[in-house]
Amino acid sequence: MFAVVSPSRQLVFNPKSEMQTAAGVGSLHLRPLFGGALSAVIPYNITDVSEVREIPDNQEVFAHPHTDQSLIVELLEYQAQVADQDAARYHFEDIAGSNKAQEPGAFEVGNVVVLPEGEVSLSECSSAWMLNGTQCVSKFNEDARNTVAIHLGLFRLPQFSTDILITFNDPQSISPDSSSASAAETHRDPWTVEDFQSTLKSLTLHNPGLFG
Repeated sequence: MFAVVSPSRQLVFNPKSEMQTAAGVGSLHLRPLFGGALSAVIPYNITDVSEVREIPDNQEVFAHPHTDQSLIVELLEYQAQVADQDAARYHFEDIAGSNKAQEPGAFEVGNVVVLPEGEVSLSECSSAWMLNGTQCVSKFNEDARNTVAIHLGLFRLPQFSTDILITFNDPQSISPDSSSASAAETHRDPWTVEDFQSTLKSLTLHNPGLFG
């Protein structure tokens, strides 16, 4: 799994509480997030990484069971000094720093588009954005670097001093020297960009107390 962001980017908020998953239909299902304070439609075939290792309280991290794809939902401090149209790129470059992918040619932004208000369920956000880019990422600090497509969704909530970031990490080229090389040959039912877009558009806030 690639591009899990650094715990140093953590925003403190109320701790998680017990939650139950509501089953859905087909390849996507509705899942409560952060103890049910948020919810979103996400792929059904996930591994909750918090069941494997400790995850910062401001993150929900999911991994595909057969690929190195991952999906991260995180709550970050609102960056008031960054204009809305630049904020997705700001967070993308911050992730590149966490991934040690800041040298020339190691990351590239493809496009940044605004998500129209009528297409998102999170009515509390002042604006929503989607960015597509790539980063050359090492797994477990290996020398081998893999090209990962990074699809990023950003929801800005200045009234809660919060940016909500959803990141879909989708490896495109795996180095034969990477520890992921063997798994790259056994990909089954990978997540798609359309799945990611469904997650973005379905994100819903149920309890503003999440933000403290």
